[in-house]
Amino acid sequence: MIVLFVFAILLLVAAVIALFATKSAKPALRTLLPMLLLVAAAVFGVLSCVRTVPTGHTGIVTTFGKVEDITYEAGVHFCAPWQEVVNMDNRNQKASVDLACFSSDIQEVSVTYTINYQISKSNAQNIYKEIGIGYYDVIVAPRIQEAVKSEFAKYTAEQLLDMRSQLSGDIRTVLTTQLQAYNVVVLDASIENLDFSDTFTDAVEAKQVAEQKSKQAKIEQEQKNMEAAAAAERAEIEAKAEAAVAKIAAEAELEVVKIQADAAEYAGQKDAAVIGQVRDILAKDPKNLDNEDLHNLLLYYYILQWDGVLPETYFSTDDFYGMLAAIGTGALNGETGELPSTDSTTPDSSTTTP
Repeated sequence: MIVLFVFAILLLVAAVIALFATKSAKPALRTLLPMLLLVAAAVFGVLSCVRTVPTGHTGIVTTFGKVEDITYEAGVHFCAPWQEVVNMDNRNQKASVDLACFSSDIQEVSVTYTINYQISKSNAQNIYKEIGIGYYDVIVAPRIQEAVKSEFAKYTAEQLLDMRSQLSGDIRTVLTTQLQAYNVVVLDASIENLDFSDTFTDAVEAKQVAEQKSKQAKIEQEQKNMEAAAAAERAEIEAKAEAAVAKIAAEAELEVVKIQADAAEYAGQKDAAVIGQVRDILAKDPKNLDNEDLHNLLLYYYILQWDGVLPETYFSTDDFYGMLAAIGTGALNGETGELPSTDSTTPDSSTTTP
């Protein structure tokens, strides 16, 4: 803009010269030419004082190269013609850096690290004064490399995979602290890509496969243990149930035996009572007993001993008496004797049924 200001001064000098040089000329020419030159000088003089700051930038004012303590926001501003305005971008800026790092176990890692940052608007003149327009190449890029490599060196290759989020946060914390001293604000930072060597990747995959197989085997073993425990529990329950059933059966059998014993005891007591009564009757009046009493007594005991099976052979009364007579005479034992005669009117001796 100093050029416009110098040009305006030259036009002003030319207008003064034209005013004196055209005194002998026509009045119209003597007035018009100096006026045009003065207007042109004024226009160029005003233009030399106008400064424009675009949106998203901060204007840094310098006087013959010296940085002033004032800054301009976006818009049109007026300043001395000899002052310059340097526009610095204060918008959110993004930078991605590809780095080759090493873990603590000397595994090479290719990293793509992305950072979003912007300059401090209120201190933009200090950045320009101390660093200049190329502050990214001077302070931001070197700090990114230093922070990323130093933090990666604290972790093993496996930890880099498992603790990626924590690692990204640690790097961001370091960068925020370091760049804040240069009036650069870190808005966001992240690890976009991690790439290990093929050998390490294959080893990690093999380890993961082995871990998965181990977990599967553990699950299957736990399943078998559960099934075995369930089977043992079922067997125990069945054994207890069988023992309970056996106990109940034994108790029932014991109860039956007890009942039978009680019944036998009762029957024995009853028989003893009957025998005792018979004995008492015989002892009291043996002379008054007749055959009918004896017959009834024998019939009673016969009924008690009867098993419920009907006989297959039947005798008539006469045959029975004849057999008793034969027993009395001894004929059945080989002794001779006369058998009692039977009445011809007596029915047939016997009848046999199948």
